[in-house]
Amino acid sequence: MMTKKTISASRASLILFLCQMITALEVPLDLSQPPTITQQSPKDYIVDPRENIVIQCEAKGKPPPSFSWTRNGTHFDIDKDARVTVKPNSGTLVINIMNGGKAEAYEGVYQCTARNERGAAISNNIVIRPSRSPLWTKEKVEPKHVREGDPLVLHCSPPVGLPPPIIFWMDNSFQRLPQNERVSQGLNGDLYFSNVKPEDTREDYICYARFNHTQTIQQKQPISVKVFSMDSLNETISANLSDTDFYGAKPLTERRPTLLTPVGSTSNKVELRGNVLLLECIAEGLPTPLIRWIKEGGELPINRTFFENFKKTLKIVEVSEADSGKYKCVARNPLGSTHHTITVTVKAAPYWITAPRNLVLSPGEDGTLICRANGNPKPNISWLTNGVPIAIAPEDPSRKVDGDTIIFSDVQERSSAVYQCNASNEYGYLLANAFVNVLAEPPRILTPANKLYQIIANNPALLDCAFFGSPVPEIEWFKGVKGSILHGDLYVFHDNGTLEIPVAQKDSSGTYTCVARNKLGKVQNEVHLEVKDPTMIIKQPEYKIIQKGGQVSFECTIKHDRTLLPTITWLKDNGELPDDERFIIHKDSLAIMNVTDKDDGTYTCVANTTLDSVSASAVLTVVDRPDPPFDLELTDQLERSIQLSWIPGYDNNSPITNFVIEYEDGMREPGVWHYQTEVRGTQTTVQLKLSPYVNYSFRVIAVNEIGRSQPSEASEQYLTKAAKPDENPSGVQGIGSEPDNLVIIWEPLKGFQSNGRGLQYKVSWRQKDVGDEWTSVIVANVSKYIVSGTPTFVPYEIKVQALNDIGYAPEPAEVIGHSGEDLPMVAPGNVQVHIVNSTLAKVHWDPVPLKTVRGHLQGYRIYYWKVQSLSKRRRRHVEKKILTFSGNKTHGMLPGLEPYSSYKLNVRVVNGKGEGPASPDKLFKTPEGVPSSPSFLKISNPTLDSLTLEWGPPTHPNGILIAYTLKFQPINSTHELGPLVEIRIPANETSLILSNLNYSTRYKFYFYAQTSVGSGSQITEEAVTIMDEAMASRQVDIATQGWFIGLMCAVALLILILLIVCFIRRNKGGKYPVKEKEDAHADPEIQPMKEDDGTFGEYSDAEDHKPLKKGSRTPSDRTVKKEDSDDSLVDYGEGVNGQFNEDGSFIGQYSGKKEKEPAEGNESSEAPSPVNAMNSFV
Repeated sequence: MMTKKTISASRASLILFLCQMITALEVPLDLSQPPTITQQSPKDYIVDPRENIVIQCEAKGKPPPSFSWTRNGTHFDIDKDARVTVKPNSGTLVINIMNGGKAEAYEGVYQCTARNERGAAISNNIVIRPSRSPLWTKEKVEPKHVREGDPLVLHCSPPVGLPPPIIFWMDNSFQRLPQNERVSQGLNGDLYFSNVKPEDTREDYICYARFNHTQTIQQKQPISVKVFSMDSLNETISANLSDTDFYGAKPLTERRPTLLTPVGSTSNKVELRGNVLLLECIAEGLPTPLIRWIKEGGELPINRTFFENFKKTLKIVEVSEADSGKYKCVARNPLGSTHHTITVTVKAAPYWITAPRNLVLSPGEDGTLICRANGNPKPNISWLTNGVPIAIAPEDPSRKVDGDTIIFSDVQERSSAVYQCNASNEYGYLLANAFVNVLAEPPRILTPANKLYQIIANNPALLDCAFFGSPVPEIEWFKGVKGSILHGDLYVFHDNGTLEIPVAQKDSSGTYTCVARNKLGKVQNEVHLEVKDPTMIIKQPEYKIIQKGGQVSFECTIKHDRTLLPTITWLKDNGELPDDERFIIHKDSLAIMNVTDKDDGTYTCVANTTLDSVSASAVLTVVDRPDPPFDLELTDQLERSIQLSWIPGYDNNSPITNFVIEYEDGMREPGVWHYQTEVRGTQTTVQLKLSPYVNYSFRVIAVNEIGRSQPSEASEQYLTKAAKPDENPSGVQGIGSEPDNLVIIWEPLKGFQSNGRGLQYKVSWRQKDVGDEWTSVIVANVSKYIVSGTPTFVPYEIKVQALNDIGYAPEPAEVIGHSGEDLPMVAPGNVQVHIVNSTLAKVHWDPVPLKTVRGHLQGYRIYYWKVQSLSKRRRRHVEKKILTFSGNKTHGMLPGLEPYSSYKLNVRVVNGKGEGPASPDKLFKTPEGVPSSPSFLKISNPTLDSLTLEWGPPTHPNGILIAYTLKFQPINSTHELGPLVEIRIPANETSLILSNLNYSTRYKFYFYAQTSVGSGSQITEEAVTIMDEAMASRQVDIATQGWFIGLMCAVALLILILLIVCFIRRNKGGKYPVKEKEDAHADPEIQPMKEDDGTFGEYSDAEDHKPLKKGSRTPSDRTVKKEDSDDSLVDYGEGVNGQFNEDGSFIGQYSGKKEKEPAEGNESSEAPSPVNAMNSFV
């Protein structure tokens, strides 16, 4: 059997189950059926007396029913009243009132009956009442006089209308009167004052009543309220009493709350189930009481409880019997509290538990009509048949009444009728029509054939198979033309024939067949299902923050079923996009150009097809510089301070971080704004310090991460009073420009530092330590004063004081200055020179007396120059060098001297004016030093066993040469160094033929000069002796062999690769095996040494001990030269003005260059040449 979605049999009888299945059927209108009421007017029908009365009654049936009416329980003969007509093919009454009729004449209870040959259905009792909006009765409204703080109630007492009017209070200008915790309107329309204030005084408290049915508003006479304050009462009493009488109204006293409504401590309230429960408590007191609500023994219902009228009204919607109980309102102020308990009883007009439903039975079947209702009190159930109480209706052997149930057995066609169930109690009634229609009909399917259903995958699919038949047909479903019957958990079969596929997939698509059969026949119908892929947004718009004026784009890329045509719609804040050309919609995106602050909001991309809709949203936050602050206000105005407050402008979605306050001096610099201070972005007031005699205006600038706002409007101007200057000029100095004057200078006060009009300066001076009185002069508009006729370079006490029209600034501080300087008078004496070494000398002298300096002693200056070289080489010109030693020094060091030379020097004292006279020239000589390297070394005329060497003497012999030293050693084919040979050569020789050498051998030569002090820097060179002719011929023979040529090519390629690697590594300062072997056999006297500690250093490009390269300084003629290397004065302090400590070292940290001089010197520093290196392998 198919699974049916219906009520479980364990919870109802089988008869009830079948009944519910049957009543689910709608009888087609082409079949006979009793009448059914389809439309009727409400039970309590209030009509507008100015319009026609329309009482609705519509019904269907086969044959079509006829209609009749009763009024107040008796037949209403429509034909006898010309104002009453019935709409064609309907039972609706139209009563013509607009042509002189009166609605009151047609008040009453109306009931409609629809009848055909199979039964009669009746409507509810419809009570017709015309609405009423009566005027207020004429009454004299007395003015209300009340004392401040007392309670007050203004009664509205509107006329009784139908329906009751809506009450509100307004003034003569039709403006609603403001209400709050203190003043509010009660449910009865009265206006309650918990306590009155003087501002409650007015003459136009007007209560209005609005009658919605007639759309009219009635008003009560205005009520005048006069509130007397305590002060005015005392004045009134005082005017009417003598001085001897005790008078005076009591002061305004606070009091605990009391309730204005409801009265007493308890009350009762009855409300009907389903209505809105309104409970009210209004209290008076001073201060104004606050109201709180609680339910005794329970909680207020969540989601159905609301507080209105400033918590004075408790509102519970959809009340039920569970809401019965005691509700307490508590009014409290600081002086105490009061409470009132309202006992709520919830009654209920009848409501349906099971309303009777239509029965369609075939002859001989059984059925049941059930009418179950509840209420408080419990309603009475009564049955009627065709509008007649069943007790007096014609007998029908097929029915049996059992309280709220009618049971039918073995029904026949004559059993067709309409039954009415009436459930009533004191609060109302329910009336329901249900027919029993006895028919014998084969199945029919009402759903159109071949209907197409399209749904989105993973959603439920509902395939309709609306049917009718009597007896009720059985429904079966098949998939496909020859498919088997559907069953199982994948499907749900509903009583109305609908097939539900809870989660349809793509493979659920296809043709489905519905088959309906009963004992009278069988019928089937096909429907088609197409399952589509869901529409998805695969690229959703993202949250964006954009600065005003920029452009932004939101992406929205969708994926959809190819058979569906999607449309993409963009929304802003769930509404349409603005009609603005700045919004550009592309296929997969939305672009907004030139963004404004109005563009801020949520943007939603909605993708729609005919079957589904998906959306994705993103927020656009538009940021910008803040709006300028406004409403600047100056308060707490004092002589030296003022408080500025402002209201921040809108921050444009970027929090304000700080406010900058600027000021303008409208008196001195109008239009020029200066920085005053700044405060945090959360601060809107600041206390500003002011200066005297300034016409201030202020403005405020807001700052956020985007930038600064426009300045606010300027505040009002505030002129501070003038005052004496607060400060004196700064930077006061006394410096003489001539030997007989004193120039006093100062930084003048600026802007509002003057504190008033007439700014001047009082300049005072006196000679220090001689007991003179102060000499003073007052000047204006200057910042310098010259005192003439002073002694040369004497100290003066100086002070400059500011003053204006109000008075003097505080006493200024004194400063010491000096009159003008003159050139020193005497030269240093007793100049002595001590030779430290061949390039350094120390000079001593006696200081001059300070009085003869005639100025600020700046130091001593040594002039020195080379007279001649003792090696008989004359200099082209005399170049004087200068060294300056700061302070009161008595010695200094002379660096960079040339060895074996004659020098002269003199010493002079220096002050701010210049140099004094020179001391007598002092002559001194430097000792010999080591020579420089020979100027060149050239090797020529190679033979089998000899080489010719030629050289030039050192450029700087630095003494008398005594000899040359030549060292050389062979280099074999494996690049190893052979034994070292040393030859001493007289100093007057310039060439040498070196014999007894090995043929075809490479030699490395080391050559340097010597003086009596020691050996100088060396120069290096390499050369090769030639091979003999026989060996050369043999080599030529071998060289003509193909195998030898191939071998040499391979070797040459390998060597080239090795050379390139070595060349790269050498340029990075690395070592390689040739160097290591060379180090193992090199002359220890010529090993390079580290600059700092004298230890042997790593192999470096700056030192040429490598047998694989020529001398780096070798020109094309194979000569080797060495550049001059004089000591530089720049390495010793100030050059011509170099400064030294007392021991001759430089002031500050000295880090002069040291020459790299190994024991016997090496001059090469050039990178190796691959060509020269290649020669070493030949």
